[in-house]
Amino acid sequence: MKIESDFLVIGSGIAGLSFALQAAQHGTVAIVTKREVTESATNYAQGGIASVFSQDDTFDSHVEDTLVAGAGICHEDVVRMVVEEGPEVIRNLIEWGVQFTQSGGTYDLTREGGHSQRRILHADDVTGREIERALVAAARQNPNIKIYEHHIAIDLITEAKITRKRLKPDRCLGAHVLDIAGNVVKTVTAKITLLATGGAGKVYLYTCNPDVATGDGVAMAYRAGATIANMEFMQFHPTTLYHPHAKSFLISEAVRGEGAILRRRDGTAFMEKYHKLKDLAPRDIVARAIDNEMKTHGDDSVYLDITHKDPEYVRSRFPNIYQTCMEFGLDMTKDPLPVVPAAHYLCGGIAVDLNGETDVRRLYAIGEAAFTGLHGANRLASNSLLEAAVYASRAYRRAVEELAENHFTFPTIPEWDASTATDSDEMVVVSQNWDEIRRFMWNYVGIVRSDKRLDRALRRIRLIQEEIEDYYWNFTVTSDLIELRNIATVAELIVKCALQRKESRGLHCTIDYPERDDVHWKRDTYIKRSF
Repeated sequence: MKIESDFLVIGSGIAGLSFALQAAQHGTVAIVTKREVTESATNYAQGGIASVFSQDDTFDSHVEDTLVAGAGICHEDVVRMVVEEGPEVIRNLIEWGVQFTQSGGTYDLTREGGHSQRRILHADDVTGREIERALVAAARQNPNIKIYEHHIAIDLITEAKITRKRLKPDRCLGAHVLDIAGNVVKTVTAKITLLATGGAGKVYLYTCNPDVATGDGVAMAYRAGATIANMEFMQFHPTTLYHPHAKSFLISEAVRGEGAILRRRDGTAFMEKYHKLKDLAPRDIVARAIDNEMKTHGDDSVYLDITHKDPEYVRSRFPNIYQTCMEFGLDMTKDPLPVVPAAHYLCGGIAVDLNGETDVRRLYAIGEAAFTGLHGANRLASNSLLEAAVYASRAYRRAVEELAENHFTFPTIPEWDASTATDSDEMVVVSQNWDEIRRFMWNYVGIVRSDKRLDRALRRIRLIQEEIEDYYWNFTVTSDLIELRNIATVAELIVKCALQRKESRGLHCTIDYPERDDVHWKRDTYIKRSF
């Protein structure tokens, strides 16, 4: 089965939907999403979106905070561009129906770790859910947008793959997509393909990401020949609820922004010995501090304490967090919350330029799947939604220009050939490999690393990839197999980038090279598939 569209958008978070709503003014848009359209990392974002919206704030201040958090390797031109274009994309979101929390007729701005000013727009403590609600509603009402739910992209279609010629640069023509419910592979062709597939937290055993975060876009782009960068910088959110039934429920950084204090089991506050900003230190420092406290004292968690604040204020400011914790028998107005770090945000990804273009022609990447240079070695809180919205607008404008500049006819694209594949009766192999990858990534490639651990992880990945490739080519493709193949690829990229960097910087901390090295390593790590 073939689907033709002017624009193919893979992913349905703020990045993909923002691009789609704008691109739909110039052509047809097919949105492919592997679960329900609302199931994205955006939907789970609690804190908010950072932007200069106060007279007390300045672009220079927001830029400086971002550069400091990024530990010396942010691309300053990108940082300034994103910060300065922030207010405009916020207004776009508001025009699409996003309702941010107001107080006294003005937007209620909050503060999070690493920010020197209150500049976080939010919708109570469910900002992402509100953004997703508004954008999905707008997309469903647009006649030029067709949403394909429960469809998972298998691989990108490129001209080199079809013609079997060496093309530099190659050109993307769309993607092969599995209709999960119908169990059929569809060929989707598009003049412009946009990857907005989100992050890769499911590569790790413990994550606050949704189940869809398996690094699909990064893996597909790498296999298609796109350059990947800075994969060693996986951000671990410091405060994820530690409870056997919570499935890594995230406790927003905004809770610390409103005065919560991190304490050991005995009640001792500990962040002042790690950073001058104490509990408002950047996430990498807080996550390492918690990890060290847990290992030093043999505790399973630390505790986030906001019991000193007015109970009514806490309930009204964090209604979703309060209610969810109550469901687990924890009253955050009376009880400090047990928390642990968990894999949260990928600061590396598919290398793109200022317009979201990759080095594969007509292939764009934005949002968490992309490496833009904004985050450097550590993302500043609430800059991610901002980056996604800004790059969605820039990618849209450049894509429309590219369509006007270049006209081409598609080569003949064969449909997916499954004639020799058989159904597997040993899916236990898939689940075993999935669990093994996530466990050794947590143990060997987690918050603190070493070359020995990284080498061990790489050897395991290579053995598992041999088993995956055997399954991939011999058995009928399934969504589980596609995701397993992708997390194995992403795990390999994280390890290889981590082995390149011979220093500790930001989110990459290694006991073999404990110091930051600005002489040799004040730069990005790049990796590209060799054909």
